[in-house]
Amino acid sequence: MIKFLPLIFILLWSSAFITTKPIVDFSDPFAALSFRFFIVAVGFYIFSIYSKQKILTDFKNILPSISTGVLFHGFYLGGVFYSISIGLPTGITALIVTLQPILTNALAGPILNEKITWKKWLGVFLGFIGASIVIGFDIGKTLPTAGVIAAFISLISVTSATLWQKKISNNLSLSTSNMYQAIGGFLFHLIAIIFFIQKPFIDFSTTFIIAISHQILLVSFGAFTILMFLIKKNSASKTVSVFFLIPPASAIMAWIFLGENLNIIDILGFMIATLGVYIATREKS
Repeated sequence: MIKFLPLIFILLWSSAFITTKPIVDFSDPFAALSFRFFIVAVGFYIFSIYSKQKILTDFKNILPSISTGVLFHGFYLGGVFYSISIGLPTGITALIVTLQPILTNALAGPILNEKITWKKWLGVFLGFIGASIVIGFDIGKTLPTAGVIAAFISLISVTSATLWQKKISNNLSLSTSNMYQAIGGFLFHLIAIIFFIQKPFIDFSTTFIIAISHQILLVSFGAFTILMFLIKKNSASKTVSVFFLIPPASAIMAWIFLGENLNIIDILGFMIATLGVYIATREKS
């Protein structure tokens, strides 16, 4: 069963880009994320109590999980939701943030002492060339510049969160750690609402409820738990290698469910970026 976890993760994580659009159509992105992670935190709390996991411990064990949650659920998802809410296409948002593997591989050497080869550097180069082909011709014209910037902030945040999660060690169980990460995400978006959002809103329409339920149950409880398990069991570079399949998976889902189109230039960029991520993250047999 464990060997199928990466495939399950790819399908669940990719689907999150699809249900983000209907969520931001019926809510302020930060209000939606605050609501989402409040529910997720309560869910992991109930599960931790039910499975008799230790919840209360010293702050030095809790703080790393909260900080990871701020990076993963706060800056990363906040940037993704904001980008899509102001008109950045779902497929391009997915492409930018899924360049995470090449950044992770580039930084895993100095930070985690993982071996970095020239092939990984070649992958970094190709990955960014691919991203530039997709977004470089349209910034300031058809793509919102603020959305592109927010997506790259998301990219940096999810990379930092992955490296930080691999580097830290505490005595918390997976469910309890996920609970504190959800609390970190909830607090981040609550603070964003208080200080930066004038009129936060959520329209609890049927579409919103279905979309947010998908992200709570399948993504936050499902995909994110799988990701934390994979990070714990494998090297950071090996874990994020599965991300190279997410751009094409997200693009296909966006084409099927959202009617988004890709032109020849976009497809070329996707192919080059995917090739770059593959070269950067593949391991010898």
